[in-house]
Formats: sequence, C-alpha cells, structure tokens
Amino acid sequence: MVAQRARVGGGHTAGADRRPAWCSLSEVVMKLTMAAAPGIVVLAAAFGWAVAPSAAPSSSSPAVSATTTTLAVAGRANAHASLASAGPFAAVVWSASQKDGTTDVYAAVSRDSGISFGAPVVVNRTPGDARVNGEQPPRVTLAPRPSGPPRISIIWTSKRGTGTVLLTARSDDGGRTYGGSVLVPGTDAPGNRGWEAIGADASGRVHAVWLDHRRLAAPDATRTAAAHHHGEGGSSTATAAGRPNGRPDGVAMAQQSDLYFDTLGDSAAPRALTPGVCYCCKTAIAFGRQDQILLAWRHVYPGNFRDMAFTSSADGGRTFSPPVRVSQDNWMLEGCPDDGPAMASDAAGRIHIVWPAVVVDRGTQVKALFHAMSVDGRTFQPRVRIPTQGQANHPQLAVAADGTLRLAWDESGTGTRHIVTGRGVVDADGRVSFTRTALAGEVGVYPMVAAIPAGAMLAWTTGVPDASVITIARVQ
Repeated sequence: MVAQRARVGGGHTAGADRRPAWCSLSEVVMKLTMAAAPGIVVLAAAFGWAVAPSAAPSSSSPAVSATTTTLAVAGRANAHASLASAGPFAAVVWSASQKDGTTDVYAAVSRDSGISFGAPVVVNRTPGDARVNGEQPPRVTLAPRPSGPPRISIIWTSKRGTGTVLLTARSDDGGRTYGGSVLVPGTDAPGNRGWEAIGADASGRVHAVWLDHRRLAAPDATRTAAAHHHGEGGSSTATAAGRPNGRPDGVAMAQQSDLYFDTLGDSAAPRALTPGVCYCCKTAIAFGRQDQILLAWRHVYPGNFRDMAFTSSADGGRTFSPPVRVSQDNWMLEGCPDDGPAMASDAAGRIHIVWPAVVVDRGTQVKALFHAMSVDGRTFQPRVRIPTQGQANHPQLAVAADGTLRLAWDESGTGTRHIVTGRGVVDADGRVSFTRTALAGEVGVYPMVAAIPAGAMLAWTTGVPDASVITIARVQ
C-alpha cells in the first residue's frame, strides 16, 4: 500500500518493537527516562549515569509542514525503516509484522526522489524469519553499476536456535525481485549478533559491520547476555566478574563482545576487529576517499564509560587502524543506552559522526546530540552540541549534494515523540554550525535520512502499534 497525504496528526506512535527478552529492561528504562523530565534525575542515579555539565544550544528554526507518503503492508504493523539513495533512485526497507509476531522484510523503490514508490516487495525467502527492532532494523545499500539502476543489497537479523544470524538478499532488477536469502558466513555461530550496518563502496563492493556476542555464549562466559546488556540481571547476592555487590562488571563483560567486519561475497572470512563494544547500540559505516572504509560504534571504556569509537581501513578492509575514541563524554551507564552513532563523509574527505550522550542543563540531565569531525581519521575535533529540545534520540546523518549535513532524530519529553530535521554547514575555517527544524504535526520514532538531489528524504515509523506505517517526507 502506498498513499500520499499532507500531514499526519497526533496519536500514539509505536513500532511493534519485538525485541529479544534481554533487551526489554533497557527499552523500558529509556522510554521512562525520555517520557518526562522530572524522572530523569532519579533514573540517572539509579542506573549510574555520570555526565558533565554542558550549555544548551539555541539555533532552532520554526516548524515546517511536509508533504508525506505512506508505505505499508495492509493488515500488519510496519516499522523499523531504513533508506538508501543514489541520485533520484531511492530504496526503503522495513519490517511488517503479523499479530502473532512473525515478521517479514519488505522493500519499495522510488525513481523520482521519493515523490512516488512502487508496490512493496517481500525480501526474505523464508516467511516470518526476520527478527528486528528499532536499533537493528533491516539495512539497505545501493551499489553502482555501469548501466541501469543500482544493485540493491539488504541485510537483516534472523532467529536461529537460541541465537541470531545475519542474512542478506540482493536485487539486480531495480527492486522488482530479490534473490534467495544468503547467510553472512560465520554468523551461524552460537549467541546473538546484529546492530549491523551495510554500505557499498564506489567500485560496488558491499561491506557489513555488526556486533557479535558469540563469546558470551561460550560455556565459560562469566555472565549471561542479559546481565551484560542491562547491568541488572541475576541475583543481587551473586558475585559478578569479581564485584561483590552483584552487579556485573560492564567493562569486563564488554570484552566478550566484538565488532565484526565482512566484505560480502569476498573469499576472506568475517573477522573480529576489536572487543569491548556496547552490547545493543547500532553501528555505522561510511566511505571516504579512495574507498577508505570508515566504521563507528559505541565502546565501553574503563570506568564503564560508553563513548563513541572509530576505525578505518585504507586497503579495502584487509586491515584497520587502531580504534580511536571520538569524544571523551564519560557517559557512565550500568547497561546499554540502545542508541548508537551515525556517520558520513563529505566530498572534502572530512568524517562526520553524530551521536547521543547525556549532559546537564541547569541542573537537569538531558539526552543531547553531538557532532565531531575529523580530517585525517586519527583525531577528532572537540564535540559540538546540536540544537535539540527535550530528549533527543536516534540520530541519523547524510551528506547532501551541496555538501550540507542533513540530520534526522526524534525528540521526546512531552508525552509523544516528534520528528525533527537538522542541517549542518561547514564554514571556510572548518567550523560546523547547525540549525534545528521540527516537522509540524509529525509524530513518530526512529527516523532515517538520505540525500536526494533537491534536499533530503526522511522515513520513520508512526501510528498505533498494531497498524503502524512508514512515513516518507521530502525536505528542502
């Protein structure tokens, strides 16, 4: 079903977020935290948030209306969208769940920058095998070809036994059909994995990065994945990784989770790049000059600080540089914030990373968004705060044709979540300034953003849980 409308009114927004059981506590914590400002301080103390004061930015523009298009599979809960674009060609991929929770992956394409879309097409070969959520939606990328539309590659998580695997599917005919589901080699190992990102370099090679927790499934793992994720699992009288208070040692547990990388279809096996990753935060992939591969993720540093990390490869993914700490935010949390980075590289080769962290505004802890830039991939400039209101969540980032940064996120704190866009401009001295613009009347969660010739295209989930839809908007 494809429909067009001028605006979406209010109402409860949901996304049928059927997460594994070990994610439920973190989801509740973050939703409660974001729901109302008065509860923030209490929850921060309870879960060990440690933050530094930060002045609030003030550059916001009046809200604007947007003409929107709706994508949905009738009779299902449609949620967890991803976007990819190449000129006026765009692909949207999302999950469509039945009432019993079985979930399939669908895709639709546009050849006119999101003005219109073709009918949704099912992607997964085995019905109902998708296992996705807001922080690990199905992901899509477009690989260039000498002629015709780009090749569409999609990756998603699927349940297998007591863990999860990664599957991919490809369309060589512009999204009309998709080939069989293909297992990403090695992802049928024990345990859970996901929070993946996928991207295609200029030569058309497709690369993937994900978080992999196979070592947590080993018989000698000191704690369960649930404890590692939330810091609240198990008996309070148990000793966890040598801590007598019963709380697991988040730093030690993170050392059993790895960042994995693979070039899909390549003869080389997927490999672990570094341990110490934050369990349930999305990863990011982008490409610099000469097909430099850029990766970002949330890392667990000594002191249980969950800050952004970065690595790059200058040889097509054969080797990667030592991880770099993007910003020393010192966000201490006994659990995972379920909110990872977004990243893009501009035509000048500058690397841009956007992420959320907690700060203190006038004595109140607030979840804010930050940007940092690097010109060499070895060091990042000091973080710059992006103007937001309330609690800012789930940032996404793209670089437009004119070089401006285009952002999208959702804001909460007023009882509903609203969709917001941002624009960043790099001046002649290399400084970045941002403006914030809310989309009037648009309520939703987990927005995505992609560049189109006339600006940016957004996609997000909106509607009641059992009948949610994907909303598409074009913004100048």
